[in-house]
Amino acid sequence: MKIDWAALGSVFGVSLGATVALVALFTIGLVGLSKHEAAVEQGGTATVARTGAYAAFALCAAAVAYGIYLIVS
Repeated sequence: MKIDWAALGSVFGVSLGATVALVALFTIGLVGLSKHEAAVEQGGTATVARTGAYAAFALCAAAVAYGIYLIVS
């Protein structure tokens, strides 16, 4: 049995990068919702923050759906 270390390293690198990107995107969504809530409490509106948060969550959902698609197909 021979292990292709280059392919294993490549898979590890892509998996690590995708995980970090997905967590960062979700964090951006949470920060956007937090900023919107803080603005509403102070009497203002932060529709850009809320829209950005929803977009970040939508991208997270799309990435998860694409990953499931790759596994199932």
